[in-house]
Amino acid sequence: MFKPCALIPSHNHSKALPQVVAGLRGLDLPVLIVDDGSDAAAAAAIAALHDPAKGVFVHRRPLNGGKGAAVCDGFRLAADQGFSHAVQVDADGQHDLAALPRLLDQARRHPAAVVSGAPIYDQTIPTARRIGRWFTHVWVFVETLSFRITDSMCGFRVYPLKACLDLLAEETLGTRMDFDTDIMVRLFWRGIAPIMVPVRVTYPVGNTSNFHVWHDNLRISWMHTRLVVTMLSRLVSILRHRPPLPGAEPSHWAALTERGAAWGLWLTAWVYGHWGRRACMALLAPVVAYFYLTGAQQRRASRQFLGRVRQRQPRGWECYRHLLDFAGRAVDTIAAWSGRLGQDALRVENPQALAAAAADPAGAVLVVSHHGNVELSRALMDPALRQRLTVLVHTRHAENFNAVLRRFNPEAAARMIQVTEIGPETAIALKERVERGEWIAIAGDRVPVLSSGRVVAVDFFAQPAAFSVGPWVLAAVLDCPVHLLFCRRSGPAQWTMTLELFAARVALPRGQRTEALRQLIQAYAARLEQHSRLDPYQWYNFFDFWAKGGTTR
Repeated sequence: MFKPCALIPSHNHSKALPQVVAGLRGLDLPVLIVDDGSDAAAAAAIAALHDPAKGVFVHRRPLNGGKGAAVCDGFRLAADQGFSHAVQVDADGQHDLAALPRLLDQARRHPAAVVSGAPIYDQTIPTARRIGRWFTHVWVFVETLSFRITDSMCGFRVYPLKACLDLLAEETLGTRMDFDTDIMVRLFWRGIAPIMVPVRVTYPVGNTSNFHVWHDNLRISWMHTRLVVTMLSRLVSILRHRPPLPGAEPSHWAALTERGAAWGLWLTAWVYGHWGRRACMALLAPVVAYFYLTGAQQRRASRQFLGRVRQRQPRGWECYRHLLDFAGRAVDTIAAWSGRLGQDALRVENPQALAAAAADPAGAVLVVSHHGNVELSRALMDPALRQRLTVLVHTRHAENFNAVLRRFNPEAAARMIQVTEIGPETAIALKERVERGEWIAIAGDRVPVLSSGRVVAVDFFAQPAAFSVGPWVLAAVLDCPVHLLFCRRSGPAQWTMTLELFAARVALPRGQRTEALRQLIQAYAARLEQHSRLDPYQWYNFFDFWAKGGTTR
């Protein structure tokens, strides 16, 4: 049950407080004010706001203990009153309450997360505060080994109370201006996801700040020292409990986000160019180990797939090797497009089939997969054939990698069409290309981005898995031959490409469309399974491939 209240810690801030309370009550939020030992005049003004009949409660701490101490008291009081979440709001009117519905919406959708404002400051922010915040941001990136907490100092956030009280029962947190960062980092360590929502923040004219430059900066410095030391001492546990992304455990492949920075890909390419693939893989080994420890979903997907292939529970090192092989695929693709691999690195297993397809002036559909390295085969194939090939892709989840490829060779991005769904306009354009004798490449092992219901479940490694009907419906519309294209690493510097005719034409008779699609997709799944068994480590679908995907419609 999502039952939030507003929590306002206040020490000598009373002028803007009535307006803040009115704004919160206008959003139908009960308001809990914690007076943190304010002076007599301010305390009287704050106490005058106490009105339980109108949903406003004032609790006074007789002695000033700091913002963190006031918020922690508020957590306990809110939980005792049956609230599930506390919306922390500053008492001085800095926060734009117009953004609060967006924070609450995210908290309602993701009740286990901490939803925090990501401040957008205007010119009123003091320069010293801006610089100080930047230093804290950098330290938080180090302490969390992540860039997901973009601002840990904003006091405008929605806390899940149970997680916070569990933390307070086991950890000692900063009680003053070090509190906001301290609690957010430690919750992150426990697997509580951060969701950052942009909000406008203004420093009001004449505002009295409770920030003490020397004392609070020393506290914050000491806090970062404690966090770094604690992070190092608990590293394994922290990595194991890294929080999932909002909307945790997406079963759709497009929901996965690219991990890793562009500069790392450039460094990898530079090392490959100077010292070769072995040095490159040695560099990547600890990086992959980090992603193995922190990528819970990818780790589970690897274990799931290898387990189905091996028919036993895979060992940890096997899943690590699986991810390492994926890193090697990226290295090989960069090497191919940058000209560091010759065309002799690609061996065609059935040259007669390729020659026959190349000699046919008619166009065709090439159904590819994410087993092996089809992108490498595109880079190394005969340039004349590559000019006939148009690739349908959805690569917005891998922009860094594709940007690196484009810098090495602009042709890597040539003749690629970004698609989320094949509509009538796209189908007409592709029809024109096929009539000119072009080949249209489309993945057969990824369900559509915007049409996850347009799938058929067939047996794949003895379990039902959802496959897209898109390639087969497209082939029927284009009325052209369908080939399957596979390319797997078969040696230290050798890849084997296989092109096989799958269907001279695809027919989907009226009244039998669903069954015809099922037969086609089952035959494709069987061929994909055969190729995947040749080297399971070259399977690069790191998501729940057997998740329910719906039925054709």
